[in-house]
This record gives sequence, C-alpha cells and structure tokens, in this order.
Amino acid sequence: MELFDLYDSERNKTGRTMERGTPIPTGHYRMVVHVCVFGSDGKMLIQRRQPIKRSWSGMWDLTVGGSAVSGDTSLSAAIRETSEEIGIKLVPDELRRILTIETTTGVFDDIYIVQKDLDETALTLQYEEVEQVKWADIDEIKSLVKDGGFIPYHESLIDLLFFMKDHDDARTAQDKTEI
Repeated sequence: MELFDLYDSERNKTGRTMERGTPIPTGHYRMVVHVCVFGSDGKMLIQRRQPIKRSWSGMWDLTVGGSAVSGDTSLSAAIRETSEEIGIKLVPDELRRILTIETTTGVFDDIYIVQKDLDETALTLQYEEVEQVKWADIDEIKSLVKDGGFIPYHESLIDLLFFMKDHDDARTAQDKTEI
C-alpha cells in the first residue's frame, strides 16, 4: 500500500495521508515530481512509458516522473524516482527546481532540471515503468506531442523547459528590467 502526504493550498503538510488509487480530498493536494535530464548537446533524455501502465501507456514523457510518497520531500522524491526509473544516483546539488505547477486536480507538480551526459544504453530501466529511453531535441518532442505520441503537454511548457536548461531565471541576459 502506497501512501501520499496531503498538503493544504499553501503547500503545508496537513498531517493526513491518502492511499494510491483513492481520490484526493477536496481542498487538499499531493505532490508529484518530474526530472528533465539534458545533455551537453542540448537534447533531453525522454522515456517511453510501459504499455502496461494505467495512464499514458506507451507514450513518451519527460525523463522521469512520479509521486512523492509519504515522508518524501520534493527533492528526495526526485532523487528516488530518478534512481528507480533509470538507475541514476543523483545528489541534491545536481538538481535545480525550475517550476511548480498547481493543477486543478489537486497536485503540486515540481519540475527539476539536471545537466548530465548519460549513455542511454547503459541505464537500468525500471521494467514496471519505463520501456525505452532516448535523447530528443525540442523539435522532435514537439512533433511527438503534435502527433499524439508524447504526453500532451502544452508546447509552451516544452519551450520553457528547453529555455530554463540554460538560464537560472526566466529573464535573458539582455533583459535589464529591474524587479
């Protein structure tokens, strides 16, 4: 039985948990994480979800994604999920959280970026989750989304992920606007 911590709208733990497969109680949230691994050539490592998965089966997705289980922090969940799904042991300093999406379905989705060159043929893929991985550039990912082979993220999210891999914030070096 897998348990998830529940949070309030301000992202504070409520002290309550929920079991996987049960609806998120109204007014509560659970946490999921995504990790996008980018190589020095600017490509993102993407994964094809196993056809046996209940949701988005057989579709391409970001490098890693999964739920924070009870007791996880966002960062520890990102490290654990990366190790479980593709067999890579990351340390906290390698991950940079770039975005949190608050969904209308009661989820805080934290997205991390990692810059790391990996040999995709040497990865240990979690059979229950990941069928295949490959490196893809932004145009290939957008094409997969358009053709229905990738989880249907908004094109602007894909643009933002590729932009943020090279930036520490959302402004370019040319933007001298004072905040």
